[in-house]
Amino acid sequence: MPPWGAALALLLAALALLGLLAPRLRRAVGARTLPGARGQDHEKEADGRGAAAPFSDGREPLPGGCRLLCKPSALAQCLLSALRRSTALEPRPRSWLSGPHLQTLCHFVLPVGPGPELAREYLQLADDGLVALDWVVGPCPRGRRVTNAGGLPAVLLVIPNAWGRLTRNVLGLCLLALERGYYPVIFHRRGHHGCPLVSPRLQPFGDPSDLKEAVTYIRFRHPAAPLFAVSEGSGSALLLSYLGECGSSSYVTGAACISPVLRCREWFEAGLPWPYERGFLLHQKVALSRYASALQDTVDTHRLFRSRSLREFEETLFCHTKSFPISWDTYWDHNDPLRDVDEAAVPVLCISSADDPVCGPPDHFLPTELFHNNPYFFLLLSHHGGHCGFLRQEPLPAWSHEVILEYFRALTEFFRTEERMKGLSRHRASFLGGRRRWGTLQKREASPSSNLDEIFSWKRSYTSKPYAQHGA
Repeated sequence: MPPWGAALALLLAALALLGLLAPRLRRAVGARTLPGARGQDHEKEADGRGAAAPFSDGREPLPGGCRLLCKPSALAQCLLSALRRSTALEPRPRSWLSGPHLQTLCHFVLPVGPGPELAREYLQLADDGLVALDWVVGPCPRGRRVTNAGGLPAVLLVIPNAWGRLTRNVLGLCLLALERGYYPVIFHRRGHHGCPLVSPRLQPFGDPSDLKEAVTYIRFRHPAAPLFAVSEGSGSALLLSYLGECGSSSYVTGAACISPVLRCREWFEAGLPWPYERGFLLHQKVALSRYASALQDTVDTHRLFRSRSLREFEETLFCHTKSFPISWDTYWDHNDPLRDVDEAAVPVLCISSADDPVCGPPDHFLPTELFHNNPYFFLLLSHHGGHCGFLRQEPLPAWSHEVILEYFRALTEFFRTEERMKGLSRHRASFLGGRRRWGTLQKREASPSSNLDEIFSWKRSYTSKPYAQHGA
């Protein structure tokens, strides 16, 4: 764990021990409402009588007090059946880990442990910038299962949170996916988690251009393997932007978002409870401090590192640039993850908790109309879990990880059954009304013999030897 991480862990632990964290966060969560919305009592949200109430009427109940919000369809019925059979959702006795803040802090603050073995690749992009791909290559478990009938392991693309923090849950998901027969790969943005910032350009909150090139490269390396994607927390903005912009041309078979931030502009403007706001802000300042001299020609670094909120930091970094300043409104016109959501043609499962202290009450920050009207989007809402927590007693993995992998398996079986029963060709319309949806059924099939320069905008990639992941 880096020194700043240890300091942050000590700060948050001290706040919890002094008894200041819980009451302040309860007041902060209750006060964070959108204009015209009424605050809800935190305890009512946790036990399902408050914020979760709008989701409960007429929704399909699931084990463990969870509910699935979606538009009725054949796929929704298939997913509902799979979730009802899931052992991950079975009711569990409450423990000391049940509190939302403990769930969240254990996720973000505790050291990640030995973790998996990773092999890193650096991809040079069209503008000469670099992003990193960490391929999970070990430890190889015995009796590893295969995820599809063809024998090729499905690729699981994992997108961490927007701050670049590689958490213990992300690594836990990768280890579980490797055990279940997937080939996990972690995407790192420019300047994140040891990826060099070779040009004074960072990736805006919802700009999927770098991710597009990375996905195309992954597709070139594994042309016959299904591709699934999972995002964590604020990283969901990047994944949803990609799915919306690419539409039916996306190479992704299915996607999942853990504790997604969907109304991002309102989220920035409302602010987070102060311990989380200061913690995430400190993380970003420390991460970018090493590039201060490289960024000073494009942004006001003095103002940037004196920012007192996540909104001020984001606005200074991407709006108040020296070369091309833009307004806050214009920035979100181009970075709102739901700006092209109607074009998304890939099933997306969002897993959220009613007691999420970072995103806030679900009736304020979850666009329920999206799940009511769009047949590709599903919301699994639980009473407890915190933000990206969903923890169980060790050594069991987070139950959200189990549910996501079961969801991907249900998707694979559903699409295979649909094609077998209806006799659909690889390029015909999907079951939901005329848009292609399976990542392996693309307009453009990349083959290993294809001309690399015709497919990719970058010229080369850089590969490092496998190394063991010991901390974020």
